[in-house]
Amino acid sequence: MQYIGVDGCRAGWFWVTLSDTRAWAIGLAPDAEALAALAAGARLMLIDVPIGLPDSGFAERLCDREARAVLGRPRAASVFRVPARSVLQAPNYAAASQLNRRLTGAGVSRQTWGIAPKIRDIDRLLQARPALREILRETHPEVCFWALNHARAMRHNKKTAAGRRERLVMLRRFFPDVERLLEHAATRYLRKQVALDDILDATVLAVTAKQGAGRYLILPARPARDAAGLPMEMLYCTP
Repeated sequence: MQYIGVDGCRAGWFWVTLSDTRAWAIGLAPDAEALAALAAGARLMLIDVPIGLPDSGFAERLCDREARAVLGRPRAASVFRVPARSVLQAPNYAAASQLNRRLTGAGVSRQTWGIAPKIRDIDRLLQARPALREILRETHPEVCFWALNHARAMRHNKKTAAGRRERLVMLRRFFPDVERLLEHAATRYLRKQVALDDILDATVLAVTAKQGAGRYLILPARPARDAAGLPMEMLYCTP
């Protein structure tokens, strides 16, 4: 069986695949359709993108609120507020922020608007292909690191040298080849295509998918579903 972790990057979607053996692979998917083809052979594909979107309402998704609560400061800041589904069709940032404020009482951050095309692509994919919903599931890298690190959030920002070191140390416990994977990916792709933190994030998602096989946990324990029937949840697992 294959377990896949996917993180958005400038060139599309960077993915890491782990198998029931010690084999691993990496790659770059240009779009959601390529991810769908990859998911066909997976037991689970975890992705760092919101799945399950509100249509309106002032309350945030419960999974986002619970993720911030377990991470605490400063890592809680990595969990962005999710926009309303219709906001993803806005022509520009100003229009998106204005519409989201009218629908939910809050604007849209620049970071969220930057990944709006990716959120929209995955949302469309899962609505068009319901069979993928049990395979392609949402999580958050910092929640995965927190859970695998015995409910302790990472101390340093992932874009710093200290942040990369502590994440590598943690990942090595579950995936001894992590340095080799990082080196291979760093030489195969330019930083303007795939950043180092993209590689680490996709790796911890793949590790979580494999480590948690058959015993995944979910934030929240009883997730709500959006108007399209998609769950508003984040999967994770303990060591």
